[in-house]
Amino acid sequence: MPPSPHFLQPLFARDAGSPADWGLYVADRNIVIATHLEGAFDSTSRNKGLLGRNGLATGSALIIAPSNGVHTFAMRFAIDLIFAGRDGTVLKLKAAVPKSRIAFALRGFAVIELAAGAIAKAGVKVGDRLTVRKLQ
Repeated sequence: MPPSPHFLQPLFARDAGSPADWGLYVADRNIVIATHLEGAFDSTSRNKGLLGRNGLATGSALIIAPSNGVHTFAMRFAIDLIFAGRDGTVLKLKAAVPKSRIAFALRGFAVIELAAGAIAKAGVKVGDRLTVRKLQ
């Protein structure tokens, strides 16, 4: 579990349930980024990431934390990446990252992996603040 406090803290509450019960939003503009979250919060799941999959469904996100970088070696599809600081501020965006690439943000705390095109669809911008909220 990542050290606290951080913007993902609600996912670790005793009564949080599964990350799949939560959504990822741009807080200030109430924009939905993903409605199905997967967490990679231990070294085994962080190392595996999306490897071995054939795609990532629209509306889904893999949140890797703590992490400030990822690679797409051996990936079968392109992904969008959001790098966020501890407070949820978007530090860097990378769209449609193809296989065999490395991407990182030096001050990053979490990397959110999304289906290619999700960043543009949601209109996420550097400086936005992300939040997680329980789905209704």
